[in-house]
Formats: sequence, C-alpha cells, structure tokens
Amino acid sequence: MSQSPLSLPRIVLLDLWHHKWIVLLGLLVVANGIVVVYTSHVTRQLTSQWDQLLQEQDRLDIEWRNLLLEEQSQSEHSRVTRMATKELNMARPLPKEEVIIRVQ
Repeated sequence: MSQSPLSLPRIVLLDLWHHKWIVLLGLLVVANGIVVVYTSHVTRQLTSQWDQLLQEQDRLDIEWRNLLLEEQSQSEHSRVTRMATKELNMARPLPKEEVIIRVQ
C-alpha cells in the first residue's frame, strides 16, 4: 500500500494509449466525415455556378441571334436605298451623268 493510487486522468490516458489504434481509427472516421461534408458543400456551390453559367450562355445566345437578325434587317438593299433617297436626298445618276474611268 505504499504505492499512491493512480489519478483518473492518468488512468484514462493509459487506457487510450493501450487502445491507440481504435482512437486513431475514430479520429480518421471523424476526419473523413468532415471531408465528405466539405466536398458536398463545394460540389453544390460548383453545380449552382454551373447552372448560372448555362443560363448566361443561353441569354447570350439569344442576344446573339437577335443581333444577327438586326444586322440582316439593317443591311437589306431596299432599306439602304430607301434611306439614301429619303434621308440623304440621294438619287441614282442618269446614264449621261455617269463617268467611267479606266485604269491601265
């Protein structure tokens, strides 16, 4: 009885040391759970960003088609002729007013 009794914290630490593999595996399970939660969070963020980019792509594609249609309507020959005659008071020259220049 000359030996002093072990304190509770020392008993717990000795017990944990004897079962170190179980403690290590428990810590690995907890770390794995944290990694799974983090990965799920990042995946959801990237999926949301992907959806937003697809919507932006669709919006830009529609805008591009509308701009192509507008370009086609703006460059129609009849429209250019109409604008030249009405807004700029231009007229096609008569054949006697035409001058042909030949470059040799």
